[in-house]
Amino acid sequence: MPFLGQDWRSPGWRWIKTEDGWKRCESFSPELEDENSQLNNISHTVILTDDDEEIYRTEDCEFAAKKRKKDHFWNNTKSQCFYREKWIYVHKESTRERHGYCTLGEAFNRLDFSSAIQDIRRFNYVVKLLQLIAKSQLTSLSGAAQKNYFNILDKIVRKVLEDQHNPRLIKDLLQDLSSTLCILIRGVGKSVLVGNINIWICRLETILTWQQQLKNLQMNKQVNNGLTLSDLPLHMLNNILYKFSDGWDIITLGQVTPTLYMLSEDRQLWKKLCQYHFAEKQFCRHLILSEKGHIDWKLMYFALQKCYPIKEQYGDTLHFCRHCSILFWKDTGHPCTANDPDTCFMPVSPQHFIDLFKF
Repeated sequence: MPFLGQDWRSPGWRWIKTEDGWKRCESFSPELEDENSQLNNISHTVILTDDDEEIYRTEDCEFAAKKRKKDHFWNNTKSQCFYREKWIYVHKESTRERHGYCTLGEAFNRLDFSSAIQDIRRFNYVVKLLQLIAKSQLTSLSGAAQKNYFNILDKIVRKVLEDQHNPRLIKDLLQDLSSTLCILIRGVGKSVLVGNINIWICRLETILTWQQQLKNLQMNKQVNNGLTLSDLPLHMLNNILYKFSDGWDIITLGQVTPTLYMLSEDRQLWKKLCQYHFAEKQFCRHLILSEKGHIDWKLMYFALQKCYPIKEQYGDTLHFCRHCSILFWKDTGHPCTANDPDTCFMPVSPQHFIDLFKF
């Protein structure tokens, strides 16, 4: 009897090339099937004009029919039903079932980061991952992964320009990316970058254009006749500030109103932030005292940030199954064969994601 499972022994799939890379096509649209059946029934007779002159031969009719089918297919790719598994098996050596190994570029293409940036819980996670790739792993991406990388980056910039959320994160990402490209293009040379050097120069120019657009971004004033942030009592505003884990976010919020500025300068707030991100031994090495002899926790936070990594917080992250060696988004899951799958899952930080593909 035939084997029905979806593994390496099953039949192949149909694939379609899109702007985000190759996608698997599950089925064709009914309109395309009807068109194909009509085109297949074309009679291979000689076509004549009104002057009874021969225009096409039988072979030309067949070629024209195939071309019409191909053009109709590409014009209707948006109506196709695609299915992409949002997980990837991370293998570092060859086995009987799998040959080769999984690369960073392959994982980047398969895990559907293009859709992840639309989820507010995953946005910061994807941006941080792109930033780490820009700093150290840009040269390891394949041509398809590079194209996917810049397509996702383009969507992120467009999203920030539209909804005006998280512009500081994107500015930092583009700054790191432009610095890396300048070094690779001018200093190292053509042999390091995959692809034509002129393509990379065009990409660098695009990045500079994005930076200028973000620099000229003007925040629209929200018109709201209801309850605003300034209408909340002081203790609630203080509680909101204590939920922040990034010092720059606290400073930015403090610039909104004089009341928020007063709350953002609270010494206890910055002390809690330092204690959350750094160890006590690190405090002793970088003590900064104010003119009154007290510890300046705000200055200490930014001083320690330059010397030690801060804790990262994300609403949602990729997960790795230790039993199956599969990387996946937790809400989509993966075909796990463990008796108790939840015990095998572990969250994957952006840096851990990069380390998984260092062989």
